[in-house]
Amino acid sequence: MIQKLMPPVSRHPLTRALVTRTPLARGIIDRFVAGPSDTDAIAAVAGLADLGLLATVDLLGEDITRAQDAADTLLAYLGLLDLADRAGIAAGLDVSVKLSALGQAVPRDGRKLSYENAAELCARAAAANATVTLDMEDHTTTDSTLDTLVELRRDFPFVGAVLQAQLLRTETDCRDLATAGSRVRLCKGAYREPSAVAYQGRPAVAAAYARCLGILLTGSGYPMIATHDPALLNLAGRFAEHVGRLPATFEYQLLYGVRPGEQRRLASTGATVRVYVPYGADCVPYLTRRLVERPTNLLLAARALRSRAWDAAGLGLWAGLGLWAGLGRGGPGTRRAWDYGRAWDAAGLGLWAGLGRGLVGRGTERATGRSRARGDRTGDGSGRA
Repeated sequence: MIQKLMPPVSRHPLTRALVTRTPLARGIIDRFVAGPSDTDAIAAVAGLADLGLLATVDLLGEDITRAQDAADTLLAYLGLLDLADRAGIAAGLDVSVKLSALGQAVPRDGRKLSYENAAELCARAAAANATVTLDMEDHTTTDSTLDTLVELRRDFPFVGAVLQAQLLRTETDCRDLATAGSRVRLCKGAYREPSAVAYQGRPAVAAAYARCLGILLTGSGYPMIATHDPALLNLAGRFAEHVGRLPATFEYQLLYGVRPGEQRRLASTGATVRVYVPYGADCVPYLTRRLVERPTNLLLAARALRSRAWDAAGLGLWAGLGLWAGLGRGGPGTRRAWDYGRAWDAAGLGLWAGLGRGLVGRGTERATGRSRARGDRTGDGSGRA
């Protein structure tokens, strides 16, 4: 239910206004997004490098249907690489890009346009000793994205692919791409997909991820293990050791702002660790996918902000918008939605208390206390991702 509601809610103008203008929401954004500008992204990359961590940088933005917008996105990526080059951190940097951001959905010539833009980006990355990875989106674009990957690799063999373990087809795609020099990022998948094309439920997706992991680690390519699941991370490390994989032949990829301690721990063992660093003003769809994918990220963000006594309003910003969109109308599935971790329950109270006082007025602290009390009873408080 929540998964159905949050994507349309995330695109609503009211949501964007609330998220970009309220101080508390900015605090949540700052936890998971490097910032609105390319200089923010470069600063984040430099900070990660100081900790021995690599980075892949993604300019947030989706649903581009005009050629000019795609051209603007390309220029932004080229500018980012120029900045990284001047800062001396381009070598080893990876750039993640969605083909939709480069014009894939532009009417008539979208596929051709996105390929040409991607090729120009790859050429600039090659000159800077950086790499490019094509992000995957929902299942309707999988074939066209992989076709573009094949075309790009003719001139730029370093281009990486992303595969989503939740899709039924992905084991076959892993076999096809587990070839020498092939960079493949394996993630669980953050898009809601129908049962006709995707596994449903976390256990089934985790099992599919494990199978795909085995294919990639026994292949001759370069696997990029993108998960925060402790069991899967442990499995990956043990299996890599079992098949004789050296640390330089695969890497772990984790999200910016999520389990930074685990990022450093993995790096301290000699593993190659790359952090996915999103930046840009259009951050709402990205954040809602992250929160729907794993709602404990809400608790993690609230813990980071609790010293401001704004936790209740912060949690409520997301869950309350779900209410406003129709979650609380009493339709089928409403009870299941509320039972989903019950963190959403505490969050709903916080929105109305917080927004009712302009997020800063008297009474916010009282609402915070109520929401915290309820959240303490219903969440594990671990912040695990």
